[in-house]
Amino acid sequence: MIRRTKDERSTVDRSRFPAEEWRLVEKRYSVKDLGVTESLFAVGNGYLGMRGNVEEGRDSHTHGTFINGFHETWPIRHPEEAYGFARVGQTIVNVPDTKVIRLYVDDEPLLLTVADLCSYERSLDLRDGVLRRDITWRTPSGKAVRLRTERMVSFVERHLAVMTFEVEMLDAAAPIAISSQILNRQDGQDEYHVPSAAMGEGFDPRKANQFSERVLQPQTQWGDDNRLVLAYKCTNSGMTLAVAADHQLTTDNEWEVRHQEDPDLAKHVFRVQAEPGRPVRLTKVVAYHTSRGVPSRELVDRCRRTLDRVRAQGVGAQFAKQRAWLDDFWARSDVEIPGRPEIQQAVRWNLFQLAQATARAEGNGVPAKGVTGTGYGGHYFWDTEIYVLPFLTYSSPRYARNALRFRYQMLEAARRRARDLSQKGALFPWRTINGEEASAYYAAGTAQYHIDADIAYALVQYVRATGDEDFLRREAIDVLVETARMWADLGFWRANGDDNFHIHGVTGPDEYTTVVNDNLFTNVMARFNLRAAVAAVERLREAYPEDHRLMTDRLGLDEDEVEHWRHAADHMTIPYNEAIGIHPQDAHFLDREIWDLAATPPEKRPLLLHYHPLVIYRYQVLKQADVVLALFLQGHEFTEKEKLADFEYYDPLTTGDSTLSGVVQSIVAAEVGYHELAMEYFLSALFVDLANLHANATDGVHVASAGGTWSALAYGFGGMRDYEGLLTFDPRLPEGWESLTFRVAWHGSRLRVTVLRDALEFEAETGEGAQVGVRGELVKVVPGETTRVALDGHGPVRTGVPGLRALSGNRREDGTLITARVPHS
Repeated sequence: MIRRTKDERSTVDRSRFPAEEWRLVEKRYSVKDLGVTESLFAVGNGYLGMRGNVEEGRDSHTHGTFINGFHETWPIRHPEEAYGFARVGQTIVNVPDTKVIRLYVDDEPLLLTVADLCSYERSLDLRDGVLRRDITWRTPSGKAVRLRTERMVSFVERHLAVMTFEVEMLDAAAPIAISSQILNRQDGQDEYHVPSAAMGEGFDPRKANQFSERVLQPQTQWGDDNRLVLAYKCTNSGMTLAVAADHQLTTDNEWEVRHQEDPDLAKHVFRVQAEPGRPVRLTKVVAYHTSRGVPSRELVDRCRRTLDRVRAQGVGAQFAKQRAWLDDFWARSDVEIPGRPEIQQAVRWNLFQLAQATARAEGNGVPAKGVTGTGYGGHYFWDTEIYVLPFLTYSSPRYARNALRFRYQMLEAARRRARDLSQKGALFPWRTINGEEASAYYAAGTAQYHIDADIAYALVQYVRATGDEDFLRREAIDVLVETARMWADLGFWRANGDDNFHIHGVTGPDEYTTVVNDNLFTNVMARFNLRAAVAAVERLREAYPEDHRLMTDRLGLDEDEVEHWRHAADHMTIPYNEAIGIHPQDAHFLDREIWDLAATPPEKRPLLLHYHPLVIYRYQVLKQADVVLALFLQGHEFTEKEKLADFEYYDPLTTGDSTLSGVVQSIVAAEVGYHELAMEYFLSALFVDLANLHANATDGVHVASAGGTWSALAYGFGGMRDYEGLLTFDPRLPEGWESLTFRVAWHGSRLRVTVLRDALEFEAETGEGAQVGVRGELVKVVPGETTRVALDGHGPVRTGVPGLRALSGNRREDGTLITARVPHS
């Protein structure tokens, strides 16, 4: 990839965003990056998410409130039809906005873009999950007003959000009005409606599709002096939603309230004669409930029960329960990097995003943007299994199990999709919300068959780490069998005596190289999938004979089929080029010329926004790690020499146009000895949103990159690996770091791992401890003791960065020279 010096790299403005280890703080308001800060200050719980829009509503880039899995469908119209193309698109819906609380003093509205702000601070506290704002406003008539707000989406009460809005006149009396609203922004328009800057010109396939017709059909609107209710049904998907809000105003001033309910707007307007020193505090408690088709009146009843329960318990109890939940989360998830406050803050912010994207996603997947934005239409990808699930498996196994069960629940749809593509078994969709394939571009979408193996990998990793064989024998076994069937059917044996199993016509993780033969990543992961299915079937036969009998009856499985999987795995084609000494990304990858990235103008990046796909497909150029990802996930299948050669070849070809690349490049760079490069890649992933390095943080948080941040720390710098059921460590502590501490859940125990310059320390914080491996030696970790293992360095050290070896005379096996160029544009 093209690299920049530290002075040229985008950084966080620390005068505006100081480095506090437990808070993301904004000290100065700006309209220049509203979309970014709305993503950075979003709050959510995996089910419900609210972007960091200001309460006043008008001063926003992209308004958004989202519920995981709540979507509308629409017909995909292909300009040129073909059998098996995805037919129905799915896009997450912007559900009614309850964040809106508008303030008027002397009938003058508070609008931050023009307001005279005497003081300003906004903060997201990572310890209690509350977004706070504290500002002092000088009104046009010269009166000083202090405004303090809080916003929380509950991790404990899945359907609940709590907001407070406190206004205090500091030096003079004034009539004030507070308008608290529920507003259908998906279809309706308020009096301040301005087309969002996010809807401007320019093609970007990463953004969500937009609807041209009404999405939410009104079903109910109701209110009184305390409570407001709106309910809707999606026009095409038939999904239903209800939202309700309770209001409580506390003040020593005189006040009155009026309410209004329309199909797309319900509001309470509180009118207060405010005296100085007498604060006005509005507490707004909100409940959202959704369903695939339950009548909206039933959802209204659920909202009422949620609000009634909170009313009885008190709002203070909700904040206390939130803090207790996060105390537990950090106890099992925190990663500590002493003496590095900027990195420490960013790490914790990324981990917090993972909690916000997954904790209460129960029954749904993990969208690429979590519940912070509409990027990628709210779809689920293979990102979840490879980049997010490791963090969940090793810190919050129950959340990992929920995410994997969601895939199991999609199995019947995956079977139908396999039949659509003339395959046996099951083929999971590349992108989806409801289980059906939603990718309209098959070359870089549907052709990514590797998603089957990615899901199998996450299943096996979870079972190995937790010992949850109940999940394996009742549900996961079906996924492993059906995905193995797909690979066995997709691959083939040549009739010319070639005793190798081939897989043709697929796309690997690199979306700049599509529909190829024998993609290395796909073949390596398919081999893993086949072997994992064989091992799981054998495990059931030996340990759970009754479950084995039920499974074989249910799936129609016989021993000959299992033996075929074993044989195919043992003879899987793994491309290797003797002339250059690397694993080609696919059978014909080296036939292409190299894209000269160093000579490509910066304004032509990312490539996908400036070049037709066919132009890109003709070159050796990578959107994201492909072979290098295989080196990480299946590292025990490659020698150290092979890893180094492959990394040095593919690193200069990788554009970094995908946020999925940096973390993988960091992990393998650390392993093979490029320590400075590993840190550079790590920082690019760590700050991808906080510094808006890909210029698209407005669309929501990059959840996969956040998950990869944990992997880069644990796998990359911590040197952890989990191949074949043994947890091993070979650390690569970055230069200048005094230590690195992270936690790993393993078979019911929580291990605290501390990497020092001269030693590796283990403590069993919970459970009975475990046996781990450190550089080939087995180590027993027992409760109540610190187990210390001396380290002799942190692996090989290589200076500089890999050069473009092919430019210095690499030749193909037929003797032709590989050259580099930039396409004309």
